[in-house]
Amino acid sequence: MHLKAWLLASRPKTLPAAIVPVWSGCLYAKCFEGVFDLRLAVLTVLGAIFIQIATNFFNDVIDAEKGTDTQARLGPQRMTSSGLLSPGKVYLASAVMLVCAIVVGFLLIEARGWWIVAIGLPSLYLSYGYTGGPFPLAYRGLGEVFVILFFGLIAVGGTIFVQTGEWLSGGWVLGLQIGLLSAVLIAINNYRDLEEDRAAGKNTIVVRFGRPAVRVIIVLMTITPYLLIPLHGVSGWMGAGMIMGIIFTLINAIFLGRPTMPKALLGLAALHLTLFVWLQHFVMTLTYG
Repeated sequence: MHLKAWLLASRPKTLPAAIVPVWSGCLYAKCFEGVFDLRLAVLTVLGAIFIQIATNFFNDVIDAEKGTDTQARLGPQRMTSSGLLSPGKVYLASAVMLVCAIVVGFLLIEARGWWIVAIGLPSLYLSYGYTGGPFPLAYRGLGEVFVILFFGLIAVGGTIFVQTGEWLSGGWVLGLQIGLLSAVLIAINNYRDLEEDRAAGKNTIVVRFGRPAVRVIIVLMTITPYLLIPLHGVSGWMGAGMIMGIIFTLINAIFLGRPTMPKALLGLAALHLTLFVWLQHFVMTLTYG
């Protein structure tokens, strides 16, 4: 059970949000610039995973200490609040993950210089600052903005920079697409936890604006990445992309309108994020080889 507790605390369903931006950025660099370095790709994805897991560990222990996670929560069981893991051990595990990310960061600095520091330092701090510190983003209704910025624009654009040594404008468009779909995961999670978050003073966008407004936001974040597809100039992406976009938009619109949100919806959002990049991979490989 101890190993299972650590696995659950790492929140495996959220890991696509760390892996997908790197995969997407590497694919973009290969198709549009003809560049792909496997070693740098592996280092980048390892760094992203370490930071994601550290963020999840911090979230588990800090939410427990603030009383946000309780036994009454509707979502998956949290390890610190349930007593399966002690706060000290979870903080230590978070620090270990950050040290691993720093080691990877030094290797990337050797390859691409001090730009990696500009990317890495805010990412390292915000793994804690997302729920902790003097201005916790998740408690200020900025969780979705944080995800769009760091798991979208910076993660995708940074991956392309690591691969090519350049900041490419198309990478920012792709980063916005990936960031929006990643933010859907956070928004659905907050949508589910409205009552508990409100009671604990966690002012997510759902607490601030209510479920009807956030339902619209989630639908818009789901369909907008497909509306941006023409900016890449890859026409073959459009038809299949819009079909998939409409399907997942309808799924979110219908199920979020139900009194009880299906537990599978968060997993579907993670699947959607992965399928989006599979579609990108298929079309761009077919087009550019």
